[in-house]
Amino acid sequence: MAITNSTSSNERTPVRKGEQTRAAILDAALEVAARDGLEGVTIGILADRLSMSKSGVFSHFGSREELLIATLKEYEVRFLNDVLKPAVLLPRGLERLKAILGNWFNRLGQETEHGCLYISGGVEYDDRPGAVREELVRMIADWEKELERAIRQCFETKELVDDAPIDLVIFELYGLALGFHHNARLMGRNNGPALIRQVFERILNQYQRVA
Repeated sequence: MAITNSTSSNERTPVRKGEQTRAAILDAALEVAARDGLEGVTIGILADRLSMSKSGVFSHFGSREELLIATLKEYEVRFLNDVLKPAVLLPRGLERLKAILGNWFNRLGQETEHGCLYISGGVEYDDRPGAVREELVRMIADWEKELERAIRQCFETKELVDDAPIDLVIFELYGLALGFHHNARLMGRNNGPALIRQVFERILNQYQRVA
C-alpha cells in the first residue's frame, strides 16, 4: 500500500507541474495580448518571456491557434469571475443587473491602459475567418446571453416594463462599452467612468416600470 501511494503521488506531480507551467504561459499570453493584441502572442515571444524553449511552450498547446484560443478562454474565466460572479450573489432584478453593469464598466476602466480582449480581439478578427474568430464570437454571444438573462429577470421582478426591447437594450449597453473603450484608449480621456454610469442609468431608467 505504501508503495502504491508513493507511485500515485509521483505520477500526479508532473501533472501539477504541467498545469502550473500552462497557467504561467497563459498569464504571460494575457499580458502580451493586452499590450500588443492577440496577433502579438507568439510561441517565440512567450518562450523568451518565460525562459523556456519554443518546443516547451508548444507542447502545452500544439499550435499557435490553440494557444490563442486557450488565452481567450482564460480571459473569459477571469472576466466572468470579476463581473458576473459577485453580482449573482445579489437578489435577482434591477439590483443584480446594475451590479453586473457596474462591474463590467469598472473592469473596462481598469483595462484602459491595456485594452479589453473582447473589444481589441474583435477589431483584430472581425473579418478574419477561423477558429480564433469563432471563439471570440462564441464568447461575446455568451456574454450577451448573460445580459439578456439579467434583463429578463427584471421583467420577472416587475422592475422593467415587459415590452422593453431586449435586443436594443443590449445593443445600447454594448455600444456604451465600445464608446468608453474608444474614448479612453484612442482619445486618452479620463472622464469615461463618470460618463458611462450616467448613460447606463439613463438607458435603464427609460425602461423602468413606473410605480
